Amino acid sequence: SGTDEHGLKIQQAAAAAGTSPPELCERVSGLFRQALAQACVSFTDFTRTSEPRHQRAVQHFWGALRDAGALYKGCYEGWYCTPEECFVPESQLEERPDAQGRPRKVSVESGHEVHWTKEENYMFRLSVFRDPLQNWLRDNPRAISPDPFYQRVLRWLDEDLPDLSVSRERSRLQWGIPVPSDPTQTIYVWVDALVNYLSVVGYPESHGAWWPAVHHVVGKDILKFHALYWPALLLAAGLAPPERILVHSHWTVRGQKMSKSLGNVVDPATCVGQYGVDGFRYFLLRQGVPERDCDYYDEKVVKLLNSELADALGGLLNRSTAASINPSNTYPCFSELCFPKLLDSREAKSMGRVSAEDYELVAAVASLPAQVAGYFEGFQIYKALECIAQCVRQTNSFFQRHKPWKLDQRDPAERLWLDTILHVTLECLRVYGTLLQPVVPHMADKLLSRLALGPGERGLSGLTFLARYDGKPCPFEGRQLGPDTGVLFQRLEKS
Repeated sequence: SGTDEHGLKIQQAAAAAGTSPPELCERVSGLFRQALAQACVSFTDFTRTSEPRHQRAVQHFWGALRDAGALYKGCYEGWYCTPEECFVPESQLEERPDAQGRPRKVSVESGHEVHWTKEENYMFRLSVFRDPLQNWLRDNPRAISPDPFYQRVLRWLDEDLPDLSVSRERSRLQWGIPVPSDPTQTIYVWVDALVNYLSVVGYPESHGAWWPAVHHVVGKDILKFHALYWPALLLAAGLAPPERILVHSHWTVRGQKMSKSLGNVVDPATCVGQYGVDGFRYFLLRQGVPERDCDYYDEKVVKLLNSELADALGGLLNRSTAASINPSNTYPCFSELCFPKLLDSREAKSMGRVSAEDYELVAAVASLPAQVAGYFEGFQIYKALECIAQCVRQTNSFFQRHKPWKLDQRDPAERLWLDTILHVTLECLRVYGTLLQPVVPHMADKLLSRLALGPGERGLSGLTFLARYDGKPCPFEGRQLGPDTGVLFQRLEKS
């Protein structure tokens, strides 16, 4: 992760704030680091495009483009959008009145004002890369996902692909990396910013250990830069495009785009305070669908978190570890006599206390780790969480159906059945806790600690479920449970 720090809008924002661009960037990049730390998002490197290592990589990359004959000097004119740091084609513009009612040209997509700009710049021969880009995408249908964004890029490649202005006059833009051997020009902020993917893995010396087996995670609004310009620049510099570009959509608020002017911008720090870091992460990942914009409002968050985390998951853990039904506070033993292995689904009706739904639960939870891994890999985290939530509901139904609190613990046969119900329930909870670790780290830790799982027993790979059902030993059976960790997730009040 990191911050993209050069460009005209930064230069102008610093001037308006009465500070220098480096001081502004130092402060703002610190806020991003703080937000990531607060949200429990870890990173192996936080790159800043104002760092010397990045500047060196950008200048080397520029040299590779120049040596390949991909650059030429030409006069460029067009409508420039400073907030987006890009030229906007006439077809993407419309006239809208400003606050005083005066007409102004704005970008249709963002609503930002544009200004006519004419200057001598270095140009990149983007037009010659249509065929190589089309070939790359046709040979790699998973290069851009989800699929609607892949299709959008293919459509762009059927349109006109004009050469790209890749520098600005230094007299207009001082806050940026100078063009090597031409101090009158500054490298265009987007070319500079995109190279951070290379500089952070050691370009130009040691990037080969990573490149091109890299995945970029980007917002849909910067898809063109990542899926057209960046792969073309890489090909021109003699490098392969990234292996995958994973694209996500935006959050709206009650159906409206977030904007400062509407005053509807959601502050993540406030949300973490309201819902806890786990609650906020769970909501965003459970409801965030990459291929389309999703709507955010507080009542929706409260309803989802109370239903799925506080009631369904938290309630299940509390009920299945309660002292009244598990006075010894141990991981109970499983009885094959009480819950015999089903070889044929038609047998389900004749297994005494075990019902067809119980076998459906066992099958669903057994297949859950592979299902979740597949969805995580496919950048569809919401689908993984949907599957987990569905299994949690099934486990609650299982527990409710058999009412273990009504069983007589003094009767050996009843005790055996009670232990089996608890064993199956705790095994389900162990799987859910393990699979939820990347999403709700604190809550998953609480759950797994209550089940007395050590650090080496929490891995996602090789996660097995209900070994005793398959006649194999279970390492947790008979183990003393961990101390009561309290309420798993505190119910939220409606705001």
